Formats: sequence, structure tokens, C-alpha cells
Amino acid sequence: MIAYPPRNGEGDRAKRGGGGVQRAVRPEVALARRLRRTMSYPEVLLWQRLRGDALGLSFRKQHPLGPYVVDFCCIKARLVVEVDGAVHDGDRAAADQMRDHFIRENGFRVLRVRASDVHRDMDGTLAAIVSCASLPLHHAAHGPPPHAGEDI
Repeated sequence: MIAYPPRNGEGDRAKRGGGGVQRAVRPEVALARRLRRTMSYPEVLLWQRLRGDALGLSFRKQHPLGPYVVDFCCIKARLVVEVDGAVHDGDRAAADQMRDHFIRENGFRVLRVRASDVHRDMDGTLAAIVSCASLPLHHAAHGPPPHAGEDI
């Protein structure tokens, strides 16, 4: 007796949980995956120095945060690093402010680094990132941090 493989759509894969409908991916996650493949040159240079644990910090690249995708994120230090090129000088300022406001409301600090500084002074840029990451978001002596809107 010859056993033929099942035709398309037949067999027990559906019963075992294989095949079928693809999982839906949030738009931010799909965008982050695409941005990881198409990083700008200054972002690639900075990522080569941030990746791993060389600085004692663990960073993620092109990380989704709410409706936004940030360039680099250190979850432990609650720090977001954004590399700004010439595009951010013009009409993007208002959008960047809204984005920064959202990120800060969600407990992260934002450090904006100019792309030209990454090219010109990589060591200084890394020192600024490490310095910012080592500062606590909140001083324990002042009590717990306020919730969004309570400090007004």
C-alpha cells in the first residue's frame, strides 16, 4: 500500500494547531520590524556601540512604545534615545513635542541626539547616554512619583 502525502488543505495540521490563519500584528510592531531593517547610517553606528551589554545597559532598537516607534530604548533605565537628523529641524518640531510628551507621560525620559554628533563625537554621545541613564527618574527621598496629571 502506497501512502501519499495529504493534498493542500487536508491532513491533521489544523487539528494540531499548525497552519491556518496568520496572527494579526499591531501596526506599530510591523513598522518597528520594517524600521529595524532600514535604519539610517547614524542609527547603525550608534547601535553598534549600544548593543550587547558593553555599556552596562541593555538597549532595544526600533522599539514600539504606544503608537510610536522609538530609535533606542533602555527599559531598565526608562530611557529613550532618539537620533535626529536634518528632518527634525523643520516642520517635525511640533510632532516631536507631542511624541516626547506621550513618552514622558508613560514614565520614560527622552534624550535627543543629533545625527551629526554621532558622526563627529561618538564617545561624547555615548558618555551623555550613559550619564543620562545613570540618573534616577525620581529621587526616593521625595516620595513616590506623581501619576500623570497629579503634579499640575
